[in-house]
Amino acid sequence: MGESLGTVVVAGAANLAIALAKLVAGLISGSAAMLSEAAHSAADTVTELLLLVSVRRAGKPADRRHPFGHGSAGFLWAMTAAVATLVGGAGFSITHGWHTIIHGEQLEDLRLSYVVLAVSFVMEGVSFLKGLSQLRAEAGRHGVGPVQLAMRTSDTALKAVLLEDSAALIGLILAAIGLLGSQLTGSAVWDGGASIAIGLLLLAIALSLIAANASLLIGQAAPPQRVTEIRALLLAQPEVDDVVELLTMYLGPGSLLVAAKVDFCDEATVAGVEIACDEIDRRLREHIPGITQVFLDPTPTRRRAS
Repeated sequence: MGESLGTVVVAGAANLAIALAKLVAGLISGSAAMLSEAAHSAADTVTELLLLVSVRRAGKPADRRHPFGHGSAGFLWAMTAAVATLVGGAGFSITHGWHTIIHGEQLEDLRLSYVVLAVSFVMEGVSFLKGLSQLRAEAGRHGVGPVQLAMRTSDTALKAVLLEDSAALIGLILAAIGLLGSQLTGSAVWDGGASIAIGLLLLAIALSLIAANASLLIGQAAPPQRVTEIRALLLAQPEVDDVVELLTMYLGPGSLLVAAKVDFCDEATVAGVEIACDEIDRRLREHIPGITQVFLDPTPTRRRAS
């Protein structure tokens, strides 16, 4: 949570400064792409604020009304942040770009716009590298590649920052191409088209994050590779004959619940089963980061039950 909080704060501060600079440059130059980029950064700033709420709410300890903690609140607020990107950034960029293509525009001095785009690229790059550093560290702890972890991570705040910073860097390049194209050709199609392209990029990012958070909110299981690893650890316990059923579910960012029906060997005593369950709990938490709840149900297989 501490790492994600730092990543979100860095991204939010960068986006706020960039949004103001882009707005000033867009108003002076009259560029649709620059104004779309200002809307993009403003939406990202709102997104980071909501992600900040997401990280703080998800980190609240369990209580009587929420015995499994408040992790799902992280998914809820992260999805709200994605909706803000969809409505605020993508909606404005697409509609404003279309309006520019239809009605044209009068570009003024673009020097400030190019300077703002260059400075913004550097600042967004710093934010992106901060998120990438956290991703690589977490990937090392989980023993997977950074790209693989980014696709399946339950830390939606980190995923949102990485995707939005990636979109921001691409959006800055698109805005520069739009400005240069309109400046050289005198056609508003370049600038308006860049604005629409930025909007479509934000639309894709927002829909991806909404889908990811919705899946987590309704009880997403751990990836198959992780489930296989959990099953192997259960079967490695000498008292375990078979795993009848294994269920997993993310309770919050980086918080995984494991529930299993386990067939213990006939020779195991009641005390032996209790000790084995305690040992399984300890080994699961030790070997797999993120497991916070373990429930084991001694259950014979159908063959033995019959």
